[in-house]
Amino acid sequence: MAALGRHRREEPRRGTPADLLVVGLGNPGAQYVATRHNVGFEVVDLLAQRHGGRLRQGRERALLDEVRIGPHRVALAQPVTYMNASGEAVAPLVRRFGIDDPHRLVVVHDELDLPVGRLKLKVGGGLAGHNGLRSIKAHLHTEDFLRIRIGVGKPPSKEQGADHVLKRVGRRERDVLAIAVEYAADAVEQVLADGVERAMERLNGLDLAADD
Repeated sequence: MAALGRHRREEPRRGTPADLLVVGLGNPGAQYVATRHNVGFEVVDLLAQRHGGRLRQGRERALLDEVRIGPHRVALAQPVTYMNASGEAVAPLVRRFGIDDPHRLVVVHDELDLPVGRLKLKVGGGLAGHNGLRSIKAHLHTEDFLRIRIGVGKPPSKEQGADHVLKRVGRRERDVLAIAVEYAADAVEQVLADGVERAMERLNGLDLAADD
């Protein structure tokens, strides 16, 4: 997998590669803050806050930083390309941070096919119609990266999908999503500490709405 995300004209990374690249998906701009579509951004913000990071604009069309989580070097990123063009940022990011194995890339995103309060850690698989994931696959030529899926529920109809994910939510649902963001950040840390299988065992059985 040495060619993952490689562009012919790019120079090799000279520093120490990151152990993990965590990319939260969303849309840039104040109008998208606290919408369902931006829960991936929220997870990356929380990880940066927990581990002393400060996201800054990078050359790769993303806000990014590197932090230490225990002994691990972790790159955190939020593409500023808008959701549908996420791969345009992710491809150069995997190159910059030396990610030559898709299992060292974690993409955190909203998921219509999961109810609000349900989370799932997944290795590869289908894209479930998610345009951000579709763009990443198109640029990396693989779908074998890790995904942390944060359920935001289905809209009343397929035609209302865009309005559903771009609309700010009420307080009750906001509280559930805030807890989901906390657990998703915990899952990233557990992937590093205990491996993917252990993290999946813990995260995939959670249903936060059921505890409400």
